[in-house]
Amino acid sequence: MIEFQKKKGNLILLYTSENGSEWVYEKLNNNEHINLKRTFILKKDDLYSVSSLQDLYFDIPVEFVIAHQEGDYFKFDKKILSIDYDLYINKDIKLTYRDFTAEKNVSIFSIINELKPGDIYIGGDKENSLPVEEFKSLIKNFPNTYELRKYVIARVSAIVRNYFDTKIDGEDKYHKYMNKKVSREGDDLVEMFKNNEVTKFIKILNKLEKMLKDENSYNERQWQAEILQIVLLLHPKYIHVFREVPIRDIYNNKKRSLDFLLVDSSGNVDIVEIKRPFDKSIVTSNQYRNNYIPLRELSGAVMQVEKYIFYLNKWGEQGEDFLTEKYRDALPDGFNIKITNPGGIIIMGRENNLSYEQRQDFEVIKRKNKNIIDIITYDDLLGRLRFTIEQLRKGHITNRFT
Repeated sequence: MIEFQKKKGNLILLYTSENGSEWVYEKLNNNEHINLKRTFILKKDDLYSVSSLQDLYFDIPVEFVIAHQEGDYFKFDKKILSIDYDLYINKDIKLTYRDFTAEKNVSIFSIINELKPGDIYIGGDKENSLPVEEFKSLIKNFPNTYELRKYVIARVSAIVRNYFDTKIDGEDKYHKYMNKKVSREGDDLVEMFKNNEVTKFIKILNKLEKMLKDENSYNERQWQAEILQIVLLLHPKYIHVFREVPIRDIYNNKKRSLDFLLVDSSGNVDIVEIKRPFDKSIVTSNQYRNNYIPLRELSGAVMQVEKYIFYLNKWGEQGEDFLTEKYRDALPDGFNIKITNPGGIIIMGRENNLSYEQRQDFEVIKRKNKNIIDIITYDDLLGRLRFTIEQLRKGHITNRFT
């Protein structure tokens, strides 16, 4: 049995053996070490009192000094714990051997040693010290034999199931077990920035509503510039947008001019086409063979974006090099533009005056093209902003992954 006591500024390990302590003293007298729980490596020099060795009181605990007090902490002997870093534990923490040794006599601080940390402080008020609650949680959640066995089975299962049918999926059972365990919880970032996000989306919504009420006061170029700001705020993956981008039509050996090219944080490009809304709808007012079909402006926009996507894909690596070099000064160092199946975004039209049947047919049109192009009306944009604000206010954004 192992216990700990504080004596005269030292932390003492008291060891009691069911078979008596004679064997301990015999080893120490022969200048050998003893290894308790595969965690504490103790030598004759570590004895608390030399008299205990000389008197050979085999029926009382053997006492070893394992740490010395420095201020509010006990500093542990590195050699005893077989570690390379300085370990400090607050003097007020009540310790048991389970704070040092996990199941199957695994030394906890030796495992931490493999991470090559700097000085470690546990408890107390020192800056960057590990809180006692976190330390106890680490001990509680240290892998046990059952968990390790499940992990081994999962690794074997991952290979065997590629070649043979098995009745049990070891990986699935391991992940289900781990999902039940308490995991580390980080800061709630959504809650932390929620108020700022609500303010941001409200300002975007108010600006868009104001623009739509007074759209005639904007020329086309200014309208597009204002909408592009909103697009970048709503789609943070895009880090830049380039206007009037020259691209190559290799089939007709011509230069084409692309209105707007979006570049995301990985260097991949997408196309955005922005049309002023006006008052007209985006599908016909009358049916053609019981269907509402897209107006020419919408069909033309879709065709235009599809052609630009086609040109970009055919331009390929040569186009990547050209665009990277052309816009190098506007991009981060070492950043490369990539043409990898670009997508398109079309922002145009209103649907606030559409009938239910017109909306249904328009949804069919959008879904027909959704693998390549996202068609967004200004009313759709308003709706997305309003729902986002509502979700943030209710706190549902935090739980959307549950």
